[in-house]
Amino acid sequence: MPHIHSEENQHDMTVTAYIVRIDTPEPKALVHMHKKLGRLLPVGGHVELLETPWQAVGHELEEESGYELEQLKVIQPKSRLKHMTRTVQHPYPISMNTHDIPGNHFHTDIEYGFIADSNPELSIGDDESLDLRWLTQAELNALDNSLLFDNTKEVYNFLFDEALPNWERVDTSDFVLDFPDEYRG
Repeated sequence: MPHIHSEENQHDMTVTAYIVRIDTPEPKALVHMHKKLGRLLPVGGHVELLETPWQAVGHELEEESGYELEQLKVIQPKSRLKHMTRTVQHPYPISMNTHDIPGNHFHTDIEYGFIADSNPELSIGDDESLDLRWLTQAELNALDNSLLFDNTKEVYNFLFDEALPNWERVDTSDFVLDFPDEYRG
């Protein structure tokens, strides 16, 4: 599907899934070689017109990594608002930011942290990068900025150093994908 906003100075809403694998001797971060940018990035993509950010991260995970939401835990702060009346509460992001894309275009990105303890169950989409890499924190930090953006390292370092030891690991099924009919109107 084409991007919703394609004019100069417009903003697209995007989602990113920072995945850390914990069933290895040392935790490892998932990155893949982005076909257009030629850099290593976490899994992610655009929020499409008829989906929520949580739905978008679910379909991007499946397409780009082979993981289904149900296979992962989402990292959440221990102190957080967990329920609101007549609303669907989404997971808290690890980060939310706006960054520029070449061509005077912007992405406002909602970034979620996930924990994996197994291999993905699905195959990666046909049009997606098959160059997936699991890197330790030291390997990630050793990469040059020409291969991995500093802000990607910063989010992964936050996950390794702060979120993994201090935040909760919550079942992704605790968060609803669709807006219930009884909440409408």
